Amino acid sequence: MKYISVIGSCNMDMIVESDIRPKAGETVMGKRLILSPGGKGANQAVAAAKVGGDVYMIGCVGDDANGEMMCHTLQNNGVHTKYVNVLSNEITGTAHIILAEGDNSIIVLSGANGKVNQAVVDKAWDIISQSAIILLQHEIPLDTVGYIIQRAYDEKIPVLLNPAPYADIPKDWIDKVSYLTPNEHEAALIFPHMTREEILHAYPRKVVMTIGKEGVIYGDNDSIVHVPGFDVSVVDTTGAGDTFNGAFAVACTEGKSMEEAVRFANAAAALSVGKIGAQAGMPVREEVEELLSCKR
Repeated sequence: MKYISVIGSCNMDMIVESDIRPKAGETVMGKRLILSPGGKGANQAVAAAKVGGDVYMIGCVGDDANGEMMCHTLQNNGVHTKYVNVLSNEITGTAHIILAEGDNSIIVLSGANGKVNQAVVDKAWDIISQSAIILLQHEIPLDTVGYIIQRAYDEKIPVLLNPAPYADIPKDWIDKVSYLTPNEHEAALIFPHMTREEILHAYPRKVVMTIGKEGVIYGDNDSIVHVPGFDVSVVDTTGAGDTFNGAFAVACTEGKSMEEAVRFANAAAALSVGKIGAQAGMPVREEVEELLSCKR
């Protein structure tokens, strides 16, 4: 049996909705507070499971109400949580999100995510080694990310690295992963002194660059392929990138072509922005296929 293993963060998102974003030193009145399970790792796991992936989440939460809610939510969305470690005397990670003026601002506290170390990975390696693909992000210690990339490379397990939030990464990580999925801002930081076109030509079919509502671009042979996004009404962009990554991983494991996989993931991401909350807004398979069928 082949699985999708997501190794990453589990956070509780604390979303404050407001008409305007406060400036430094300013206090404004919010409209409502929403508590929603999140974290880039957990988000990608849920996104993949909801569109048909058989997904294991590997990570850490605290022995607190947020951690309990996180595990229940993962399970309710069909994600295996056997390797989500509940740590005593640790808090579950949190993300504090201001949703205003059609976009979001986020501050993250790592909490138990900082304890996702090599021992946590080794404990789950039996299932990770059976994976069709591994999903990684930058919300757990980067030493752990590097350890997974090297071990997966040695054992020829495909890895999708979503390099967010941005951090300096060694070039050999890029060489060893199967897919790197930066947005255009992250790509500019990872590849300084290179144009967008130079990046995509240098890493054809590996760098899959998201460019917001315009969609996705990647290199293929000597050309740049642009897969347009979908024109939808935006309520909350939180988790859209994670939805893309989870759906893209599922599509790749199903043997879809690169363009088909990107289009599938674009559709999932487009649907995700129509509701508030990262995981709550993520679509199920039938919704994605319906959007794709309407837009052919």
